[in-house]
Amino acid sequence: MAAGSCLLLLLLPSLVTSSHSPPGCKIRITSKGLELVKQEGLRFVEQELQNITVSDLHGNEGQFQYNISQVKVTDLQLAFSDLNFQPQQHLVFNINNASISLRFRRQLLYWFFYDIGSINASADGVHIYTVLQLAKDEAGRIKISNMTCNASIARMHAGFSGTLRKVYEFLSTFIITGMRFLLSQQICPSLEHASLVLLNSLLDTVPVRNYVDEHIGIDYSLLRDPSVSTDTLDLDFKGMFFPRVREDQELENHAVEPVIKETERMVYVAFSEYFFDSAMHSYFQAGVLTIELEGEKVPKDLEVLLRATFFGTIFMLSPSVDAPLRLVLQVSAPPRCTIKPSGTSVSVSAFLNISLVPPDRPPVQLSSMAMETKLSAKVFLQGKALRVQLDLRRFRIYSKQSALESLALFSLQAPLKTLLQLTIMPIINERTKKGVQIPLPEGMDFTREVVTNHAGFLTVGADLHFSKGLREVIEKYRPVPTAAAYSSSRPAEPSLDPGSL
Repeated sequence: MAAGSCLLLLLLPSLVTSSHSPPGCKIRITSKGLELVKQEGLRFVEQELQNITVSDLHGNEGQFQYNISQVKVTDLQLAFSDLNFQPQQHLVFNINNASISLRFRRQLLYWFFYDIGSINASADGVHIYTVLQLAKDEAGRIKISNMTCNASIARMHAGFSGTLRKVYEFLSTFIITGMRFLLSQQICPSLEHASLVLLNSLLDTVPVRNYVDEHIGIDYSLLRDPSVSTDTLDLDFKGMFFPRVREDQELENHAVEPVIKETERMVYVAFSEYFFDSAMHSYFQAGVLTIELEGEKVPKDLEVLLRATFFGTIFMLSPSVDAPLRLVLQVSAPPRCTIKPSGTSVSVSAFLNISLVPPDRPPVQLSSMAMETKLSAKVFLQGKALRVQLDLRRFRIYSKQSALESLALFSLQAPLKTLLQLTIMPIINERTKKGVQIPLPEGMDFTREVVTNHAGFLTVGADLHFSKGLREVIEKYRPVPTAAAYSSSRPAEPSLDPGSL
């Protein structure tokens, strides 16, 4: 028993560590961002409530038989509404003192008198209190996992007209009470469907695990449920790239965990060194960090200098003196990213092999030199794409064979640096030009981005705007209802036959 307790104590630190893996990417939505979401969400709620389907109301009082049908919402006033963060409950949507205008068809039979027409009614003092529970689903995507809703109508009245107006006023208590009950019973189911089905279909557009290009992909799965305070909602994403040839490969995260303290902008996105390291490690594992230049692709000035430097070797290889040159630049280890408050840099170690390639003969290697470079990285956000622009800052070459050969290569330092700047760097920047998408739903984009460097991570503060409305995106991804569901939910057409009353 004691041995088992000791073993549990030894394993406890590792279990705690594994349960709180540091995120490679972190997103914070602030109260300012929530205000924008509320404005767009309120339009969506109005549209959903306008589509409320109210069952027909029919009954009789003595010799009176009535049928109320074809109830339609004609107008909504939801002026007093709030959307707030609430710890443990996540999002609270509250509507106070709203009004709903209705129009419905009336049918009345009293002895031999039959009357049909329409009635305008309004529900006032409508109160809707909704709590949305956010969680991580099995795929690692944020979802609305649960919803609680309470709806009430303080008062309702209707305006009657026609030959039997007095009769309707007599029956108004029964009709209005019934309509008030039916309407209040339809509000929450409508909002529940809007949240758990329609809004979740919008959240399905958030990229979780997708391909960046033909070589690598990225895993944006959530590590844990959202963390909510009174002012912020934080999302911790794995933020790990993977090579497509080894999609199950895991790169352990030893980087500093991003810490976001700011709340001035609508949204903040933080990226740790692990985020960029995993991208470069994946490209290295995919075997694409190699560039080859041969023949006419080698800059002429550099070719002349290289032939002069290796003249003795080339002369001894006669008659291959005029053979084309081949330069193969191959990264020897995964590059490493370093983020400091002063800027972001990437350290790269590589081999440069210089060879002659005589026609119909095996290549003849002239030199194999080691290279150490440091690149400065400018990280910026455009739309929803995170992009990186690289520039050569430091460059050093040396021989792997001897110090004497390293001294002989000193004259190649400047021209090879020029080669990297003019030939190699544009190729690399062309590959990073596309960037990688940030995990936001479709139709939502960043504006006014500001990048700030910290020790071990960087943050991008931005505002949000909707390039597409919620309705537009939801209609695009709306689940197709089955024929059975459609027929069961479709209200029956009211009968015009007085006998059916």
